[in-house]
Amino acid sequence: MNEFPYIDVAFDIPINQTFTYLKGDFDAKTGMRAKFPFGKREISGYILAEKAEAPQNIDAAQLKTIKKLIDKTPVFGQEEIDLAYWLSDFYLCSIGEAISAMIPHAQGRKKAADEAEEEETAIDVDDDIATTRPEHLSDEQQAAIEVLCNAGRGSPAPTKRPDGAFYLYGITGSGKTEVFLQAAERYIAAGKTVLYLVPEISLTHQTEDLLNKRFGNLVATAHSALTNAERMAQWKKILSGEAKIVAGPRTAVFAPLKNLGLIIIDEEQDGSYKSNNTPRYHARQVAMHRAQKAGAVLVMGSATPSVESWKLMQEGRIKCLSLSKRLAGGDTPQVYIKNMLGEGSPLSSELKNEIIKTVGQGKQVILFLNRRGFNYFYHCPQCGYEMLCKHCSVPMTYHKHNNGGGLSLCHYCGYTEQPPHVCPQCGSLEAGFTGFGTEMIEEEVKKSFPQFRIGRLDTDSVRGNKKILKNTLLAFKKGEIDILLGTQMVAKGLNFPGVALVGVISADTGLHLPDFRAAERTFGLLVQVAGRAGRFAKGGKVIVQTLRPSEPAIAFACNLSIAEYYSHELKIREMQGFPPYSRLIRFVARSADRERAKAAIIRLGRLLTAGISANAELLGPAECPIAKIAGNYRMQIILRAPSLAPIHRLTKTALQEFGKTKDAQVYLEVDIDPVNAL
Repeated sequence: MNEFPYIDVAFDIPINQTFTYLKGDFDAKTGMRAKFPFGKREISGYILAEKAEAPQNIDAAQLKTIKKLIDKTPVFGQEEIDLAYWLSDFYLCSIGEAISAMIPHAQGRKKAADEAEEEETAIDVDDDIATTRPEHLSDEQQAAIEVLCNAGRGSPAPTKRPDGAFYLYGITGSGKTEVFLQAAERYIAAGKTVLYLVPEISLTHQTEDLLNKRFGNLVATAHSALTNAERMAQWKKILSGEAKIVAGPRTAVFAPLKNLGLIIIDEEQDGSYKSNNTPRYHARQVAMHRAQKAGAVLVMGSATPSVESWKLMQEGRIKCLSLSKRLAGGDTPQVYIKNMLGEGSPLSSELKNEIIKTVGQGKQVILFLNRRGFNYFYHCPQCGYEMLCKHCSVPMTYHKHNNGGGLSLCHYCGYTEQPPHVCPQCGSLEAGFTGFGTEMIEEEVKKSFPQFRIGRLDTDSVRGNKKILKNTLLAFKKGEIDILLGTQMVAKGLNFPGVALVGVISADTGLHLPDFRAAERTFGLLVQVAGRAGRFAKGGKVIVQTLRPSEPAIAFACNLSIAEYYSHELKIREMQGFPPYSRLIRFVARSADRERAKAAIIRLGRLLTAGISANAELLGPAECPIAKIAGNYRMQIILRAPSLAPIHRLTKTALQEFGKTKDAQVYLEVDIDPVNAL
């Protein structure tokens, strides 16, 4: 007879409890996944515990039994269960939602043979990083490695106590990655494991290729470009102890590494580390929790730290390790601001002249514009009509070459329609699309420079063919492309010897967003994209085109006045009461019925107001800046206080009461420490 016939099971549903089932004839163990009857359905669940007796408040005779085991052996252990409970408690989601976000899903998606061939995770375009250990390091690099490798009980010096978090702050091209790699080598040699987080899949491919050349079979990866079956195979490699270093974007933070010694977060300021789905976790926060629990060393790195991290470094709460020099022979590029007020073309004469001069010298050009499409705004000057998506309160973007013809596309929900020939409201022939995106700039560049070879990289150009990204980058690396135009794909992490000129088409793009982090993102992007120029030779130039040359984020970035910008931004944040001088919790009620969403957020606001303390405040209720997405109306409240603990407790209490009479037609999002408020 089975000594433990009962099991506690969690499901990926927004009900924060476990459910008791019988094992029956199955050899079910903690850490396995299985199929269970649930109401009228049969769904997958996670076995969190085995028990000898059923809970006292449950009639054992009424319990249901497992339908089918998914796993032959456990795929998670007690450490993962403990982490899931912490995730559930901190981010206010159910235990089932938490563990579902951590563990690869049960069913792998089918994959055609040609798609499988296109799944290559290996774009070796980063000439700034040696695939083998370089013979010499700078004094700054060597000093940083020594500090990291003697920092705490998780390090190769296990007698010492943990020594907090570190930040490897260095200009672009200063050799941060080599510091990470050699510190990882030392930890692995000492019997520890390493977690290496990068912000985007396009960078994951590079990092994965690099790590494979350095560490071989000791590497495992975790990212969404893998099928679920592939992710599970990598997960089991980690679980077995075969993998000693794991690389990937935010989901890799849950990798079941044992004996964790070092956690690396590259480009820690990147917003993609924050999940947009429940649980709305931030990989940086999870990494800090894991480092603390494991006694591991945490090191973050960037040329443009988040404002929060910069403040912590200034206060000494994160220890700063500086890299101040480019290592590949380049120097800091010259940056010029071009005021575009009154210009009739998106390409200024100054930028055109520099392009001709640069390519004529056998060098290459990167043009950056963080906006897809051809035109992005339909407006009628006669009646003021603006064409918004029918399902979202955002403008439609015109894509000239979409499917061989012109289509208006919503970048939020994907809705498309044929663009009108006259104003739909008054019939005026003067109505039309304005503004410009990467498609229009590509057309403009081809007209201006028919003699040059041009490539474009954005979400639209690579969609449906995963080889395009790799092939375009490799062609640019080989010098087969003179001018590479793109969005964020060309702004960070890509390093080419031939690039001598970077042109920023419109530096103002991100500043129009009604979000307190908009200036910070603009500053970071400009500094990062400027860092693509002159990395391997002196004389690099950057031309930044803008309608707002005196905007602090633009002016400081163009002057490469890093410390001055952070000082300015911190003063603004302190005056406005935004992070890092406060902690935020954001609530968004969304529904297809606007009045239901409004009623729900007002009721939640009353519950929060009833228990709010004197040093906390409620912002709202109000419509979200983007009031409608994919047919759902959105209303929000933001809870703000100097510290998180009191408003976190208040939120728990209010949500319990709110859930007692919740409207089934309203979905409530709860976001701890939101990275945007759109």
